[in-house]
Amino acid sequence: MKRTLLILSILTLLFNNGFSQPVNRVKWSFEQKKISETVYELHFNATIDNGWHLYSNTLPEGGPIPTSINYESTEGFKLSGDLETNKKPVVYFDEIFSMELEYFGDQVTFTQKIEILGNNPLEISGYIEYMSCNDESCTPPAETEFSFLVGPAPSVSSENIVPSEKEAKTVEKVAEKNEKPSVLIQTVEEKTEPVQEVDEISEPEPADGAGGKKQQGWLVFLLIAFAAGLAAVVTPCVFPMIPMTVSFFMRGSQSKGGAIKTALFFGGSIVFIYALLGALFTFNIFGANVGNVLSTHWIPNALFFLLFVVFALSFFGLFEIVLPGSLVNKTDAKADKGGLIGAFFMALTTVIVSFSCTGPFIGSLIIEAVQKGGLVPLFGMVAFGVAFALPFTLLAFFPSAMKKLPKSGGWLNEVKVVFAFVLLAFSLKFLNVVFHDFVTRDVFLAIWITLSVLMGIYLLGKLRFSHDSEVNRIGVGRLLLAVVSFTFALYLFTGLLGAPLKTVSSLVPAPSVTAVPVLSEKVVQNTPACGPAKYADKLHLPHGLTGYFDYEQGLACAKEQNKPAFVVFKGHACANCKKMENSVWADPEVLEKLKNDFVIVALYTDDRTKLPETDWKTSSLNGKTLKTLGRVNLDLLISKYDINSIPYHVIIEPDGAEHELEVTYDTEVFNAFLNKWL
Repeated sequence: MKRTLLILSILTLLFNNGFSQPVNRVKWSFEQKKISETVYELHFNATIDNGWHLYSNTLPEGGPIPTSINYESTEGFKLSGDLETNKKPVVYFDEIFSMELEYFGDQVTFTQKIEILGNNPLEISGYIEYMSCNDESCTPPAETEFSFLVGPAPSVSSENIVPSEKEAKTVEKVAEKNEKPSVLIQTVEEKTEPVQEVDEISEPEPADGAGGKKQQGWLVFLLIAFAAGLAAVVTPCVFPMIPMTVSFFMRGSQSKGGAIKTALFFGGSIVFIYALLGALFTFNIFGANVGNVLSTHWIPNALFFLLFVVFALSFFGLFEIVLPGSLVNKTDAKADKGGLIGAFFMALTTVIVSFSCTGPFIGSLIIEAVQKGGLVPLFGMVAFGVAFALPFTLLAFFPSAMKKLPKSGGWLNEVKVVFAFVLLAFSLKFLNVVFHDFVTRDVFLAIWITLSVLMGIYLLGKLRFSHDSEVNRIGVGRLLLAVVSFTFALYLFTGLLGAPLKTVSSLVPAPSVTAVPVLSEKVVQNTPACGPAKYADKLHLPHGLTGYFDYEQGLACAKEQNKPAFVVFKGHACANCKKMENSVWADPEVLEKLKNDFVIVALYTDDRTKLPETDWKTSSLNGKTLKTLGRVNLDLLISKYDINSIPYHVIIEPDGAEHELEVTYDTEVFNAFLNKWL
């Protein structure tokens, strides 16, 4: 019976997540606050799911769709002041749109003050238009209706004038609401048209080979965190502590079994301390929007840049970072008590003393983990703690192995200097957020190339600092690292010549639009294979591609040419659509296939081109008449494919067979998907 219930639960979960209507990601509620007899505040409250963000109401032209409040009529009232928000938006430079954009995460309230012009009850209605994105997809502009009932409900017996039919209905509505409190709360449920019903959707799972990409990303991050923990062990702050710590285990117990037990508790304590740090970010102790703030706000990025530079200068030997002696002495004193309590405080002392070397490792991992969200910060710190504690614990098991460890010496300082070069390189990532106009791609690459060359020269012993010992001979390991450093510098140099540098694309600024004009959407179109395309006077494809912007016309051409149709649902203001075109479509193999082997059908879901009456459609979702090109395409996307996030790709063969590919920025996966249906 239990097994049956388990199977039913799993099937229900799969059905709800994989086959149900898209989940609302932005939920709206409305409040009205009476300030005086004639002045009201209208509150528009947005609650945004974790991982998504809602664009602000003050975006520049040419960017995504800003959040806007649209009134059906302003008769009977006037707006007093501008639309305000209860908090400042996150400001960041979007390299795809080449402009500064603003957005809100978690929640935000838009407030509009109005003044009533008459004495009659008034119904104020309209709709909110908005757009949002996460890291992989965007939603087309959505609309949610609102309605406020303001003004006193007059007594019917005292009225000498018979109200109009509209006024009478408003009076009745106000009376039903019985507005004794000054605040009226209305929560919007699913009562809007298709673009409104599905305000936001859950992040799609990649298909056709991309399904494991997120899981793979997790594993890669955990491996990086584990490697960082091992790397931290060989820093000058940590490595000399190993013999001292292991001798503490052996000294504090009369038997080897007791020493092993103490060592295990010591290692577990280190993991617990780092896991506790990760938990602070995992469970939103610092706020649900901390990831967005850390990644986009200039203040934390400026702080991280300065910290990385300070640590780098310390590693170069300019000065030494020392934590307060009182903190170290207190924990060290408790460690001398012995037993499990002593082992815990010994672990705490180790973590504190080593911070001057491990700080950059921990800081980088935390920033990356918080941006990924979920349980990643917790698991990342656990992986780091396990790797960091592993040498201490293993050597407590096998103390004789300490004789084989290399002795502390000049090599530890050289490790520290190499880390200093790496820290300076990574500090530019934060500086780019603060001064994106100055730290362009070329400047970024030039500095990285210089640092790589200098590190290679240092590894060959040709660059020495005052505290370095002389290098009399070059070992194989040192030589290989120098070769890697020089090779990396040469690889980066190709980026200055226009190479995409896919290996480090997540760290290096993207090419500017002016530097790579082929990525612009506004290119001269050639005539497609089956003749002129509808709406081609307003709509275009990137990279010189030709295609169609009407679903029926595109499929008819594909059938005539006996080619598969490559259907893409996209948007003018969709940042991730541009990212897809600039990073995946721009690949030479992909571009060649799209140009020669497919008929491209680009369906803009946010285009406001008015259609002639003969092209109007009736929504299959709610029966409403769709009069714009974007509404028609969006209705097709939702009704046919049960999703409303873009970009979204479908290949339709000449016989009508359809194959869907959800969001993936993996060029190999995308190329394999195209090859599969040729």
